[in-house]
Amino acid sequence: MSAKRIKKLLEDALLKDGPMAFALYEYELDDLKTELFRSMRADNDAFIFAVTENSGDVAMVLIDSPEEVYINELARDKLKETWKHNYLTNMKILIPDFAKQLHAGYFAINGVKYANF
Repeated sequence: MSAKRIKKLLEDALLKDGPMAFALYEYELDDLKTELFRSMRADNDAFIFAVTENSGDVAMVLIDSPEEVYINELARDKLKETWKHNYLTNMKILIPDFAKQLHAGYFAINGVKYANF
């Protein structure tokens, strides 16, 4: 699938509240949770999330602690809640890069730190 098509699928799922596939989460992201948490801790991130696409389906996971794992729509909702007014802007910036990463065969993973001013 082209990066352009993947970008459209991500926009539908992440910007237009489209459906996400739990089966895809189970298939591609469930086993990645431990590695994501380790990366989050090593990088001192506040939280980390990953997005994937396969055969036209999109799935997402967001982790902010070992006990707090959000899947698909709940992950999207948690990210919207956390980023508040910046969700739309941040996703418009991230989605093109996510599409390129997914097209190249990688997961789209993003660790997030909180800025202290």
